[in-house]
Order: sequence, then C-alpha cells, then structure tokens
Amino acid sequence: MLRRLSVRAADGILVEYGDMKLLLDPIRSGGGDLVFVSHAHHDHLLESGGQRVLASKETAALAAARGRAIKNLVSDVDGLKMMNSGHIFGSRSLLINDEIYYTGDFSLRSRAFLKGGETPRCRVLIIESTYGKEDFTFPSIEEVVDRTHKIISEQFSSGRPVILMGYPLGKAQILTSIFSAWKPFYQHGAVAKINSTCSSLGLELGGEHLTYQEAQSRGLLEKKPWVLITPMYSGRSTFISNLKKKYGAVTIAFSGWAADPSFKYAMGVDYAIPLSDHCDFNELKEVVRRCCPEVVYTFHGFAAEFAEHLRKEGFDARPLPSMQETLGVYADE
Repeated sequence: MLRRLSVRAADGILVEYGDMKLLLDPIRSGGGDLVFVSHAHHDHLLESGGQRVLASKETAALAAARGRAIKNLVSDVDGLKMMNSGHIFGSRSLLINDEIYYTGDFSLRSRAFLKGGETPRCRVLIIESTYGKEDFTFPSIEEVVDRTHKIISEQFSSGRPVILMGYPLGKAQILTSIFSAWKPFYQHGAVAKINSTCSSLGLELGGEHLTYQEAQSRGLLEKKPWVLITPMYSGRSTFISNLKKKYGAVTIAFSGWAADPSFKYAMGVDYAIPLSDHCDFNELKEVVRRCCPEVVYTFHGFAAEFAEHLRKEGFDARPLPSMQETLGVYADE
C-alpha cells in the first residue's frame, strides 16, 4: 500500500509503502532498502553501495562495460514489475504494487529495434518531462530516416563522407541499425565498444563494422565517400574540424534539442535532425492520458511547465521539488 512519496535532491526519488523504501535512479547509495536503476546512462548509474539493485540484465551488462558494475543485482521482487520504457536498449520503467508507475527516461514511439514504452493504468504517475514544453514536437521516425537518407545520398553523389553524431549509448545503436546499409560504414571506438556489448546481448546491429581508428590506420578514409558514426561532438571540436578539413566531411547531429533551430548553430554542425530517445511534448501528454492517474508528478527538464499544462487539462499534477523535502502523503482513506 502506498503511504508516502518523497524526493531528495541528487539522490533519486524515494517511494515509501508498507515497510519498503524504494529509491528510484539515485546516483549515490543510501536512503532506501532497494534501488531501481532504469538504464545505463551515467546520470542514472548508482555508485557502489550495499543495497540490492533492481535492473535489467542488459542494463547491468552495459553498466559494467562503462566501468560502473552493479553489485547485489536482483531481477525479481514481489510487488515490483519492470516494464519496457522504450528509451534505450535494456531500459525499464517500474510499476510498484500496481499503483505507482515510474517512467524513468521514456519514449512512446517505436524506432529501429526498440518498441515504444508501456503505459499501464496507475493511481500515481511519476513521469520524466525532459521535453515537457509545447516547443518540442518531433517529426515521425519515417521523416527522420527519409531526410537522413537523402542527405547521405546527396553527399555520396558528390564524393563527400558523412558523420552521424549521437550519444554512444542509445542514439548510436539506433543510427547503426538504420543507416549501416551505407558502405563503407565506420564507428568511433566509443560507439564500437557499446555496440559490441549490445551485440553480445543478442541485439542485431547490421553486422561487423571497422572502427574509425582501424579505417584510418589502413588508409581507408582516403577512399571517399564513407559514413562514420561518432559520439556527439561540437562541429568546432578539433576531431570534427580535422575530419572536415582533410576529407570534406559533412556533419549531422541527432538530438531532440534539434527541434530548437538554435541547436544547429550552437553545435556548429551542417545538419541537425530532431531524433530523441525521449517523448516529445505531445507524446508525454499521451502517456498521461493512457495511464489515467489520479496524481501526476513531473520531474526533470520542463517539469513545472508540463505540470502546469496538465493541470489546465484537469489532472492533479505537480513538479517534484528540486530541494530536499517530503512531497506529501498519498494514502487510502
């Protein structure tokens, strides 16, 4: 039975019910009997501690590959159900006692090998609101794929290589899955490391691809055009600037923030395409409608703005406070 919901700054979201204290996505140990880690991005990975940790096997493997091994891993706890969050490979949301649904980072849309996140009915919804502002509406995956293929085709026709940029864990696997049919296709070493771990867990990403370092050492980069997938760099970084100067490479950055026209110029890239591992504004609203909660707590990003919008639509919604404080009591009468 849900008794109290509270939050502590930088230590995740603390849910207390019955005798259980559950800490959701903390970055430091302490304050809970059980920790839930939704996925393997660094800002969600727990520093080593003595608590039991609930996470998917994929998240545990990816965390280890990134030098953040999860100790005391458990995969099944009574009253807790991990569900697909649609964010990245292995990411999970959490349904607590069939009452509270914690999304973690969440995407409603399917893309490449990822299916959209699940949206169970619940009494309390704790929802991330990274893009919880009306300005952030993303094109369909089909539009993103079609536009990117056209850019690559145009550049290849001119003999110019193309650099696809996205986060090494998450965006890079989507980009590899969709665009690796272009040959030759090379990977930055940081991307190759994550892709290799994902492949070892059964994820098919379109075969083996040489790393940038291997292609460079063999002189293959001189044989243009090619596609290279890298982490998200500024177009003004030394690494990217050298590739542009030496090979005439064209850069494409993939991010939800690309919905803001200023992103392209701030990043110094040739193209910026809105592709995100999160819900856009309309999808966030759809998640709330599907879950049909009595209470909504928003966190991260535009939490205050999204909560205000939901209140106008008739939901009891409020942002989780950023300061350490108990948020209130939500209990059966």
